[in-house]
Amino acid sequence: MNGILADRLVGFSPTWTNYFLASGPPQPASNLRQLHFMALDIRQWDTRHANVQPLLDALRESLSPRGDMVSEAGRRKTRAVFGAELAPQAVVERICHDVRVRGLDAVLEFSRQLDGATLAPQELQVPVTELERAHRTAHPSFLQTLRSIIANISEFQRAILHQDVTVERPQGVRLQQRYEAIQRVGICVPGGAAAYPSTVLMAAVPAQAAGVGQIAVVAPPTPFGAYNDDLLATCYEVGIREVYRVGGAQGVAALAYGVQGLPKVDKIVGPGNLFVALAKKHVFGEVDIDSIAGPSEVVILADESAQPRFLAADLLAQAEHSPGASILVTWSDTLLQAVTDELELQLQHLTREDLTRTSLAAYGALIQTADSLQAVNISNLIAPEHLQLCVEDPHSLLKNIRNAGAVFLGHHSPVAVGDYAAGPSHVLPTGGTARWASGLSSNSFLRSYSVIEYSPEGLSAIADDVRRLADKEGLTAHRNSVDVRFP
Repeated sequence: MNGILADRLVGFSPTWTNYFLASGPPQPASNLRQLHFMALDIRQWDTRHANVQPLLDALRESLSPRGDMVSEAGRRKTRAVFGAELAPQAVVERICHDVRVRGLDAVLEFSRQLDGATLAPQELQVPVTELERAHRTAHPSFLQTLRSIIANISEFQRAILHQDVTVERPQGVRLQQRYEAIQRVGICVPGGAAAYPSTVLMAAVPAQAAGVGQIAVVAPPTPFGAYNDDLLATCYEVGIREVYRVGGAQGVAALAYGVQGLPKVDKIVGPGNLFVALAKKHVFGEVDIDSIAGPSEVVILADESAQPRFLAADLLAQAEHSPGASILVTWSDTLLQAVTDELELQLQHLTREDLTRTSLAAYGALIQTADSLQAVNISNLIAPEHLQLCVEDPHSLLKNIRNAGAVFLGHHSPVAVGDYAAGPSHVLPTGGTARWASGLSSNSFLRSYSVIEYSPEGLSAIADDVRRLADKEGLTAHRNSVDVRFP
């Protein structure tokens, strides 16, 4: 669900629309057959007789935020604030440097210039009384939903938590791997086009399961951010008492470096727009981060047992984030037309219909394959954030899935249940990074260290091995640190 929370993403580069939206197919995939249905602006491709590698490479590139493009509105704001048309990376570097040097004054200045919020220094932190009021006036059914979801997340996150390990060898050798919770964590919660209390749950509850003692939330000073009662009530329900009215790159910098009234953290997690992602990348090393998240994405593998209305609903659930990549891959000859019809039918009932249509046109695709094997290969190449296996026997496909942030099995496991309530965190790798990255979990908030204990007998038994390697590397002091113990 990372990308759902990237609703303020500026200048996301639609590189792969060169393939899906061009009037004709690109030369490397000249055998691709383009299918048109006039009612819905989404491209469908038959890849059974084509090399799809160029298409997939372009798709992965587009889903990896590079920070080298920005919208016209973003350029205007950049010129107004910085007096020059800077690239997003340069904007982030300027903001982070100013916050590091000037502290709270820079944070408040950027909040005024970028978010239009004029705050006094004492207004940076949301008063605890305001959190309590939001919680006290929240609808009981909302609070009950929060408690049910918190229980689900806690149960799962505690179950997967790493445990200390001890290995004992003969002659008095004892080795340990121990885990300690990170002491202080910052959570970025977006607040541009919608409020996201689910982000608080999916980041804070795993951190608490790991034993994190201090959690600070930053959210932009907007009606969907730090002025949103549902968000504030959620923070209070999970025990968070530090909520700050700051978003964007300046919020990330404030967490990383610390400013007056906001002590620095050890790790920053949570999604955001392009500038938030680039700011997290910039401060990594000063603090740890979870990932550099891009737009949300889903790949659905479906056979003839799938219901078109289910598939359409799941595709739209990602597209409505706008941007959100929604990709259906099927080896059924009849499914694509039925899903296209359902997409058009269901679109008419969405509150974000226009944004969803735009997202489908830019980042949506319905792909025909020869068989399930080709479909699985395509999915592994994309390495999607969310992968749904809407097939008769999903377990048979699962054994061949290598790359995905989270996998949803069967016809009744939509991504939304993982986004909101199941237990695993919805903060997941995007942009093809699921080839090597993992989703956020309670273990993400642990750091480990080893404990090595040798008796005189144990050291004597291994001493020659240490000596030989030390000699090979010419490190005589290393060798002597063993020899001195055996005069």
